Amino acid sequence: MADKINDPKITDEDTKIVKDENDKTTNFIFQNSKITKTGFFIIIAFLILLIVGVIVSGVFMDQGN
Repeated sequence: MADKINDPKITDEDTKIVKDENDKTTNFIFQNSKITKTGFFIIIAFLILLIVGVIVSGVFMDQGN
């Protein structure tokens, strides 16, 4: 019995996480470029600010007692 299913709707499922700029593949999540790196650092900075804001607000609300 074959291990693979021969279904024409199923495409190549070899997805890469990070694609280099010179690769010809179309199955990727992130492209290794300056825009992706900048966006990554902006999102990380925003998440850090949210975490710090939650911690600071928790400290100030706890001092109100």
